Amino acid sequence: MIGSLRGKLIHREPRIGEALIEVGGVGYRVTLTPTGLVSLGDVGSDVFVYVHHAIREADQHLYGFVAIDERVAFESLLGAHGVGPALALAVLGVHSPAQLRLVVATDDVDALCLVPGVGKKTAARLLIELKNRLEIPDDLSGVVQAVADSPSTKGSVKGDVSQALAGLGYSSDEIRGVLADLPDEGDVSSLVREALQRMATL
Repeated sequence: MIGSLRGKLIHREPRIGEALIEVGGVGYRVTLTPTGLVSLGDVGSDVFVYVHHAIREADQHLYGFVAIDERVAFESLLGAHGVGPALALAVLGVHSPAQLRLVVATDDVDALCLVPGVGKKTAARLLIELKNRLEIPDDLSGVVQAVADSPSTKGSVKGDVSQALAGLGYSSDEIRGVLADLPDEGDVSSLVREALQRMATL
């Protein structure tokens, strides 16, 4: 089982959320959230990611995370009924681990419904299951502070989205065009995902 990769970023494909990381002359295809993909830096950079290695009968897939807490949250999500890797990654594409813990602790159904493919019934069920799977501290002050310190709650939301898209190689004209159609407020990760979906249809 592969638990982490340290190597060089050879290529990334933002439209499918995939990075190619070369380790010892071997290229590994790794799927990440949009913000995770951006955080790897420029092509040619030395990178390190924690990995969840999914093995099925006829398929193997690597999911990458820039922080161990993200992998822990991902694997906790996978343990919930009806949650596969794609949905687990989609949840973390909208909510950081700290945000997810706060959502679960406060039974925030609407926040979970921000995840593409999650309706109110699914969100309500996930909230119940995740209470037993995620480590939710009795004192939420640390979680609240972690959420407040996250990049998605600081500065200009559209500025953060613009920076993320620029990091993925999009031109200024492309970025300006898609930003005009996005709301001024919201979670940066979900807005980046929406922007990428719009880019794919252009």
